Amino acid sequence: MRRILLTGATGFVGQAVQPALVAAGWQVRHTTRDAARARARWPSRDWVEGDIGDEAACARMLDGCESALYLVHGMGEGRGFHAREVESARGFARAAAHAGLRRVVYLGGVAPAAGASEHLQSRVEVGAELRAGAVPTVELRASMIIGHGSLSWLIVRDLAARLPVMVLPRWLESRTQPVAIADVVLALVRALDLPLTESAWFDVPGPELLSGRDILVETARMLGLRRPRMLEVPLLTPRLSSLWVRFVTRARWSVAREVVVGLTHDLVAADDRFWRLIDHHEERLSFVEAARRAIADERREAPIGGAWGRVERALAATTSEVSA
Repeated sequence: MRRILLTGATGFVGQAVQPALVAAGWQVRHTTRDAARARARWPSRDWVEGDIGDEAACARMLDGCESALYLVHGMGEGRGFHAREVESARGFARAAAHAGLRRVVYLGGVAPAAGASEHLQSRVEVGAELRAGAVPTVELRASMIIGHGSLSWLIVRDLAARLPVMVLPRWLESRTQPVAIADVVLALVRALDLPLTESAWFDVPGPELLSGRDILVETARMLGLRRPRMLEVPLLTPRLSSLWVRFVTRARWSVAREVVVGLTHDLVAADDRFWRLIDHHEERLSFVEAARRAIADERREAPIGGAWGRVERALAATTSEVSA
């Protein structure tokens, strides 16, 4: 069996792609900063402890591997995350070359035409560092990933579920192409064997171009709620908006703030040629289907507790009464 190093193995995308890698015949080595904790949760998996920011640790983790999935990011690590991410990618690229890897696949973010947030700029620069290395690297750029456990989806879902009246800043008219986690997983696995002789980057957009307003309205409908009323406040900046995002959602504010600021401009793919290269263009999931699956996965877990859980149930009950 071919061995692959799965970085970010305990994260949202890492957990989603792991079964697909096994199904595709890969022997997966999983990275974590806390191997004891990870083994307690997933005892049958091969865990190796280390920090991606430590080049010597990367060399040890990559030893004996053929390929690697680079799914780590440091947005939640506070000030200076941008410089640390870029330096970590540079060191990982050197370690991958030393280990003799055949392929690195990196999941980054769509590059806006202008006004990139620090988070998005960091994503683009990390991809550039990995592609500049000696190991052929495929960089896949996604915008909003829809799935239970996705930070972007969590923010959207919580806003739609908890605000019957929603302040609508002008930046929510910005457009993006949300993509289902199932499609992202397929893209990552197929990219490992994509016939390429040199590094390249590809956008991996969803099939629809939607504004932030469209996404919130459709999410409320999928949750079985009434269409939220929206009050346009054009002078409300993304940074001010992040304050009410902080209040309403369960996402960590330091991370949610960067996500919100990143929505200031359109996040539109340059093209969708990657899906054609892997013959998956027509099979991509719509936003509605991706949202339906995310909501179904969430509802299989315990109900949301606390005050916001009560708010959500009250809004749902009101909608049911009106419908009746």
